Amino acid sequence: MKRFSFSLQLLLGLVLGVALGFVARIWDVAWLAETLTQVGALFVQLLKLAVPPLVFTAVLVSVANLRNVNGAARLASKTLLWFLVTAAVSVAFAIGLGLLVNPGRGVTLDTGAAKAPENTGSWLDFVTGIVPTNVVTAFTEVNVLQIVFLGVVVGAAALAVGEKAEPLLNLGRSVLELVQKALWWVIRLAPIGTAGLIGKAVSTYGWDLLAPLAKFSAAVYIGCFIVLLAVYPTLLAVWGKVSPIRFFRNVWPAIELAFVSRSSVGTLPLTQRVTVERNGVDADYASFAVPFGATTKMDGCASVYPALAAIFVAQVFGVPLGLGEYLLIAFVSVVGSAATAGLTGAIVMLTLTLSTLGLPLEGVGLLLAIDPILDMIRTATNVTGQMVVPVLVARSEGRLDEAVFNAPSQPLTGGPAATRSPEPVPA
Repeated sequence: MKRFSFSLQLLLGLVLGVALGFVARIWDVAWLAETLTQVGALFVQLLKLAVPPLVFTAVLVSVANLRNVNGAARLASKTLLWFLVTAAVSVAFAIGLGLLVNPGRGVTLDTGAAKAPENTGSWLDFVTGIVPTNVVTAFTEVNVLQIVFLGVVVGAAALAVGEKAEPLLNLGRSVLELVQKALWWVIRLAPIGTAGLIGKAVSTYGWDLLAPLAKFSAAVYIGCFIVLLAVYPTLLAVWGKVSPIRFFRNVWPAIELAFVSRSSVGTLPLTQRVTVERNGVDADYASFAVPFGATTKMDGCASVYPALAAIFVAQVFGVPLGLGEYLLIAFVSVVGSAATAGLTGAIVMLTLTLSTLGLPLEGVGLLLAIDPILDMIRTATNVTGQMVVPVLVARSEGRLDEAVFNAPSQPLTGGPAATRSPEPVPA
């Protein structure tokens, strides 16, 4: 396999998974479908296993690393501002697309059979859910938002304490290196995991299930593609003054892994590697921006998807939406995106949007069946945005090594990204 690049290995896994999935579905090969399911589930389970220690130590170390960065407050403010700007642009395009294609108009579904999800998101859940009632529970229940909160608090306290906190920070750096190394071994299994995940999706979700929701599914993919192939390239070319084509060549392995794994946090080590080693972003700044983005920057899950889904649900249930409702969708998407990190992905963001608009939460039940298929492109969009913003900010602050950015992409065969800025990669 060393003869093939990591991107090609992922592509081969994707093709193999699709082929095996079709074989399992068309000829009803139960053992093959079960094998694909188990392989994909094991890969995702391995990724999730590392989430609590990875998120906590990454946030802790990234906050502490801000003291090594000149103008840290300005960099953090710029990063957050770009997060908000790109989220606002993404949701604006999504609303426009929803009004153009009307994804719920003419759709015939049994709305009486739809049930509201057991776990829903609300503004009260979001606010009260940030602070854990028990530190251990935050980790055992993998509440990412609470883990991020703990990491920020401990990191800020370590900065305030100063030299006395160095043993704790050194321990955090060591644990982070260990977790990233172990997770990198899991990531190297991604071609096999890809075959299992895609194969399971193909064998489980056929056209019979997708047909009633085909227009909505297409709208979600088109909306994400608009963000990926129009919004981000424009920002990179106009504000970042870098080549969008080169950017996508550099980050393609992370996008592929995000697509098949459906996990921004699970993709974090690879996201950070390509951001530093291929895009040339200063390592100290990247160690803050990338983990921060992996837990809060969700253009696919928090902007494109809830906007289109809210329009879909309103049209299916016959609820008219006016200008005020569309502005409210935009507000919820931009401000409430951090809720996506701590709960159950885009589903919670969707329930937050629907409850804010007063739309039936039973509409979520109509979309749950195809959520894994939609989650692939949503996560790919999330992770791409998490790499675009550090490039934009680093470029504006003179922290982007253009020699590294423009150099031929190097093979991703080693461990996690270095914690310091790498030397320029020779052409």
